[in-house]
Amino acid sequence: MIDTTPSLMLVIAVGAFFISGVYLVLERTLTRVLLGVILISNGVNLLLLISGGRAGGAPIVGVTPDEDMADPLAQFMILTAIVITFGLTAFILAMAYRSWQMLGHDEVQDDLEDRRIARLAARNAPTVEGSDTSDVTDISVDDEASAARDDIADGRTP
Repeated sequence: MIDTTPSLMLVIAVGAFFISGVYLVLERTLTRVLLGVILISNGVNLLLLISGGRAGGAPIVGVTPDEDMADPLAQFMILTAIVITFGLTAFILAMAYRSWQMLGHDEVQDDLEDRRIARLAARNAPTVEGSDTSDVTDISVDDEASAARDDIADGRTP
């Protein structure tokens, strides 16, 4: 019988990779997003390695007895994950480099449409009875877009 009990340190390492990777993916700069994707990928690879069970012999019929063979599926999945991560890393790195060339930084900016929708959602949010609603005015969609453009031109975020 194959022992599939993982080491506690490996499980903690997987959790640390995932936690730090998700934190970095939620940042606004593409280099941090890239590092987050790489950390999450390493966490997935380690998780697949843990799920493969204990180390064993080469999974070749006739060379290693059946009960001593390593699980080849986990090895195949890790190799596939490495290739996919390499492609995704190259793509994000190309986007960051292009952003750096065009803008001088790699920070992802808000979209004007996102800002307009956020303002409309805030305006249409349900109010509590008896609350002060005197600060809510009827702003048209064109006023929303021009206000968002003014905020961007001034370097402010709404």
